[in-house]
Amino acid sequence: MGIQGNIDLNFWLTRALAKRLGVNLTEAMHNGFLTEAEFAKMITDCRCCGESDGCLAVLSEINGPLEEPPEYCRNAQILRELAALVRRH
Repeated sequence: MGIQGNIDLNFWLTRALAKRLGVNLTEAMHNGFLTEAEFAKMITDCRCCGESDGCLAVLSEINGPLEEPPEYCRNAQILRELAALVRRH
């Protein structure tokens, strides 16, 4: 059905979910782990997901770090990879 959602909301959801997984996306780009194009794709993928309410619930209900992104997350794989890179450095 095309791109869904509000780009500002999805920008912040992407960043917040990454942060709760231990990944600072700005630092990941600065350190060469993530390109600007990859980050833009992450936001677009988040916008196309349609599960923003689920992410808002996860982020508001669970205090502290997350072990895994939600199973429906279209960015789950890249978030896992970035979290692994951050842990190694």
